[in-house]
Amino acid sequence: MNLANKITIFRVFLVPIFMIVLYSNIPYSTYVAAAIFIIASLTDTLDGYIARSRNMVTNFGKFVDPLADKVLVSAALISLVELGKVPGWVVVVIIAREFTITGFRVIAASEGVTIAASPLGKIKTITQLIAIIALLLNNFPFNLINLPFATIMLYISLFFTIISGVDYIYKNKSALKMGIK
Repeated sequence: MNLANKITIFRVFLVPIFMIVLYSNIPYSTYVAAAIFIIASLTDTLDGYIARSRNMVTNFGKFVDPLADKVLVSAALISLVELGKVPGWVVVVIIAREFTITGFRVIAASEGVTIAASPLGKIKTITQLIAIIALLLNNFPFNLINLPFATIMLYISLFFTIISGVDYIYKNKSALKMGIK
């Protein structure tokens, strides 16, 4: 197993630690959980950089890396619903988009078509991560000036979640048509 894949596995390992800390009674648990979430999020950039720059891209990494991202983001969002910080319907839309695009990519891959990440998909990911971090930090420091930054970012990420999903399907509808035959 190469270094990039080990970093991806480390991200998966951080998910239950994030959850345990988030639900613990330790002082500042949401802030500690936010720090773990940030570290886990940064490993996504790091493993991708290492895999590409050192020619370490593997089928295992292509499969596990996006799965690790989805597990991390889904765990955080579902937890934030349980903590009363995010409306459940928002999380359902976000997770439904992830399942839809993942299924779409599987269909495309079965036809030999690889669907690369789009700029909108990257913006979606970045806005989701920023929203989750802001929510975990209880909107700090923006709460000091009564700016609902976390909520604003949540709805911006929802917008990019929907738009990027539609964009993926529209730009790659030929792959879907091939898979339906």
